Amino acid sequence: MFLEDIEHSEDIKHSDDAAHRTLQAHIYPYDETRSTFIVEMAEATWQRLQLGGHDAGLSPGESDQHALDWCSQIFSRHLGGRPLIGNNSRWISFPRISCGSWVVNNVVLLGDAAHTAHYSVGSGTKMALEDAIALADAMAVTGDVSTALKNYESERRPQIESLQRAAATSEDWFSHVDHHRRRPFEQFAFSLFTRSQRVTYDNLRERDARYHEQTLSWFAEQQPPAHQPPTPDTPPIFYPFALRDVTFHNRIGVSPMAQYSAVDGMPNDWHKVHLGSRAVGGAALVMTEMTCTSPDARITLGCTGIWNAQQAEAWAGITRFVHDFTGAKIGMQLGHAGRKGSTKVPWEGEDVPLEAGNWPLVSASPMRYRTGSQMPAEMSNAQMDAVLDDFVAATRRAAEAEFDLVELHAAHGYLLSSFLSPVTNRRSDEHGGSLENRARFLLRVTEAVRETWPHAKPLSVRISATDWVEGGFSRSEAIELSDMLKGAGVDIIDVSSGQVDPSGQPAYGRLYQTPFAEAIRNTVGIPTMAVGAISSIDDVNTVLMAGRADICLIARAHLVDPYWTLNAAIDLGRGEQPWPIQYWQGRTSRRREQVPDALIDRDLR
Repeated sequence: MFLEDIEHSEDIKHSDDAAHRTLQAHIYPYDETRSTFIVEMAEATWQRLQLGGHDAGLSPGESDQHALDWCSQIFSRHLGGRPLIGNNSRWISFPRISCGSWVVNNVVLLGDAAHTAHYSVGSGTKMALEDAIALADAMAVTGDVSTALKNYESERRPQIESLQRAAATSEDWFSHVDHHRRRPFEQFAFSLFTRSQRVTYDNLRERDARYHEQTLSWFAEQQPPAHQPPTPDTPPIFYPFALRDVTFHNRIGVSPMAQYSAVDGMPNDWHKVHLGSRAVGGAALVMTEMTCTSPDARITLGCTGIWNAQQAEAWAGITRFVHDFTGAKIGMQLGHAGRKGSTKVPWEGEDVPLEAGNWPLVSASPMRYRTGSQMPAEMSNAQMDAVLDDFVAATRRAAEAEFDLVELHAAHGYLLSSFLSPVTNRRSDEHGGSLENRARFLLRVTEAVRETWPHAKPLSVRISATDWVEGGFSRSEAIELSDMLKGAGVDIIDVSSGQVDPSGQPAYGRLYQTPFAEAIRNTVGIPTMAVGAISSIDDVNTVLMAGRADICLIARAHLVDPYWTLNAAIDLGRGEQPWPIQYWQGRTSRRREQVPDALIDRDLR
């Protein structure tokens, strides 16, 4: 792989956009004297360089000579005078093919005709040959052609789809290589090696123990004093992390998870046990569920609140337990449900309005969340002022309750999120249209909360980095918004995605939201928390070492294993993790079946 920076090219150097200036060449030797040479760049760069249009009128199989000459000049120092040989060589976008069926009657498709995977995982010929082997095996089992073809596809398709997901992740990495080039070489290389998620922290140690040791040593040496590990061989999961005057003793957080178990917004014994047990279990940061700033800010009647002194005192009892008996820090997530409010608890009906006693809803625009949902009113300026005051009052109470961190919930289609997305914000006033306008209300709330929240304590904002809807809030806007939030005093971005509109089509899979956290962290220069399908110790170590995030939030795994982090220390045989003295004798008495290398064979995507 060669990289060339074309910032000083006469074609591009006067551009206002500093991004998208990297060219990359993927080189794959296929005999002793020749290699496939694929040049890739961002489409915006290609357009800015005016490289299109030179293939008009070419005969089938004829190459774009202008492109060959241009690439030869750009990569001349790598080519050393050797020519680039054309072979139907033209600028294209990689064709993603995924056929709904590979079989019609007695005709069957193999290889790229049925399914493609990005060339960066080097799988094209391999997939075709393995398809042929699988087809031959299926034909050998039964003499019935129709049955054999059906069995072939049903057995082979899951394997192909798994590889396609890895290839798509790799393709995404190369498509945004500008984000990665900002990193130190050591981290860039590790990120490159682990880009597809098939190669991981532990897998690299097995492949090249010396390289792994050198990279871990570099990772330790380049940490600031507050993040220095206890020993040079400490896995990244057990590195401390500091924001302002608050230090987290490892990199694991318990993601906010709604419990729908409050009455009149009051946290109770359930919340104390839920949060307290996960703090005892070793996570460095335990987050409350979205805690509402007023009664009409709730999703359900079971949602917690902090709109009065009694609720604040109940929360203070929980923070006292966490601080007195564990080494964890506890954060409060503040939010307003917006158009997703006034519904039953999920086990009585997902997103179903209450049978009676519904309260009026507000949102950026008067749009129902889904068919059958209550219609919200378009939020007025006076209502925005009132909600801002509620956030400020809730922040003040969170400070009085001794929370260590406050997070604003600006994701998942709730009130603050509804202003950000063009799918849910159709306003024509100063709060609609451009991203600057759509972010205006969130920034007002953020600045007011930052002013109220103690200076020594960190402020987080959770965002949906994409709506997963065409024409919706996008990765590029998430990066721009994060830069605005950084300027408003936010210390860390909690990067989620989706749940903004029911039409969203998330590309679910292992670590599927981590690339957004990575893009924000390495473009804006602000710490991030990654969340979403982070399922193993190896996942966490890989994310951290590659510089994709600074804290990993784990949700569902903590529901079944409150002691996930303590068990991670047992699995890794590490002593850095502090243990509750009451549980000290349990340090060697139990081991889970999980192995630290993430059980890649299960392909948890």
